[in-house]
Amino acid sequence: MTSFAHLALACKKFSPRFLKVAGFAVAICALAAAQSLPQVHLDASGLAPRPIEELTGTTIARHYALAWRELAGALESGRAEGLNEEFVGLAKDRLVRRIGEQKQVGVHVRIVDHGHQLKAVFYSADGSAMQLLDQAQLEIQIFDGNKLIDSQNAPQQYMVLMTPGADRWYVRDLEEVSAKTF
Repeated sequence: MTSFAHLALACKKFSPRFLKVAGFAVAICALAAAQSLPQVHLDASGLAPRPIEELTGTTIARHYALAWRELAGALESGRAEGLNEEFVGLAKDRLVRRIGEQKQVGVHVRIVDHGHQLKAVFYSADGSAMQLLDQAQLEIQIFDGNKLIDSQNAPQQYMVLMTPGADRWYVRDLEEVSAKTF
């Protein structure tokens, strides 16, 4: 009983501090939720000319999700500096150009990512490249300042080329394709 009384007294004594800490924790959780990774499911069944290892599949799905989070952040902020981790080559060049065009026109894009269904269609025999087809569920919102001027919520398809690096898989090419192509 005495320990409960001491605990109650301590809670009253540190209540304002506790509320600040609790408020900070809630803010951190909200920030983490805003920066959470999109869902990426990889289907590598029937992959040729070689099968994919489970760890490789998990790594590819994670880095692809990180790439989409990076892409969405760069498009919304209008800053290409955020594309340094997951994108290389042609994919990075295209995104940097797109961000520059957005700035020139005075708009920014917000992507609400509802997930990706990746189908591995090719994995090179030497493990140096993987081609994927992404069936993405995206809501793409275009803003002029704070004013929403267009919103599209439709499935998108992308052809993706990923290549391994020292410690990760990079998106080397990302092209939107028509569903009729396949």
